[in-house]
Amino acid sequence: MKHFLTTLLAALTIMAAASAQTVYPRTIESGAWNSGHVQGIALDRDGYMYFSFTDMIVKTDLSGKVIGTVTGLLGHLGCLDYNEEDGLVYGSLEYKDDVIGQGILRRNNSDLQYSNTFYIAIIDGSKIVRENMDALKDRIVRCVNLPSVVSDYEATVEVGGKTLEHRLGCSGIDGVSFGPKFGKKGGRNYLTVAYGIYGDNDRTDNDYQVLLQYDVRKWGKKYAKPLEVGNMHKDGPARPDRIYYAFTGNTNWGVQNLEYDPATGYWLMCCYKGKKPQYPNFSLFAADGSSKPVRQALQGVPYVRKGLVVPLADAGMKDGKSGVRGWRFKYGSTGILSLGNGLFYISENSKTKEGLQQTVLRLYRWTGDPEGPFVPEK
Repeated sequence: MKHFLTTLLAALTIMAAASAQTVYPRTIESGAWNSGHVQGIALDRDGYMYFSFTDMIVKTDLSGKVIGTVTGLLGHLGCLDYNEEDGLVYGSLEYKDDVIGQGILRRNNSDLQYSNTFYIAIIDGSKIVRENMDALKDRIVRCVNLPSVVSDYEATVEVGGKTLEHRLGCSGIDGVSFGPKFGKKGGRNYLTVAYGIYGDNDRTDNDYQVLLQYDVRKWGKKYAKPLEVGNMHKDGPARPDRIYYAFTGNTNWGVQNLEYDPATGYWLMCCYKGKKPQYPNFSLFAADGSSKPVRQALQGVPYVRKGLVVPLADAGMKDGKSGVRGWRFKYGSTGILSLGNGLFYISENSKTKEGLQQTVLRLYRWTGDPEGPFVPEK
């Protein structure tokens, strides 16, 4: 009898746990918006989805019902991730006077001028409760400055007898994700921030993905301040806790979306493929987060003596000449989200015939297969 009751209790516990699991819909539609294309997605613990549409934020529930929208950023909001520890959404936010920045200002009919500033935006999703909220007036976004990124973006370097702009090809930041320190599969979570990197076939120092790791536990009190476009503060950590490098060959604009997957221990890096003929130019790479980074010389980067290099996972297609591994996958660069147990939401973005931007998040299952790393969940 005692054995029976123990077995029954265990079965009921398993059933209760299974029934408590979130049932993810096969698709979630973002709605169509007069903005830039979708850049990233995040899901909070209450089941609300956040979409970055370049210069606006859209919040929906899992059915796609719009809960609220936020405008007034006047900058490039990129990849998003949710921090389980503080219940806030983090994203990369760029202000720079280039073709992207100028296009955002034109779309918003703004004549604002600003200095190059790279922020981590910290978004309080609980405050997004209606449409057409203002990022500044409604105090929804606080920001932390990353001065070391500005330094690399504005630097000039000597490579092969040429003076080149932008150290390491840095165009700013884009991919962000929370996960453990490289070399571990668990433990404390750090915010990892990936550089955007200019596509340029004529230089050799832009073939690594640059990954910065930060401990953000004290950021809220020490650095984070409300966003004030036009009067942007410069408070932030002088440098990251660690800088890592992943050799992929050059990509066009670097890591668009970064996502840590606890099931595999992979840091998935979704990119716009590069054009250098000596590389396979994959669009998806996986850095093996559980392998210990190795301090070594960086290929083609004469001004960095040695760096901590993170190996790519022993998965996907392997290029025999360069040794680079990865996948050719159509989606992911506009949003990828690990849900656990091999499930992911992946953004499939498009335009309406009226020119509005939209996306459908489709539920995929990870296979890791060289010819197709994800398949739609049935």
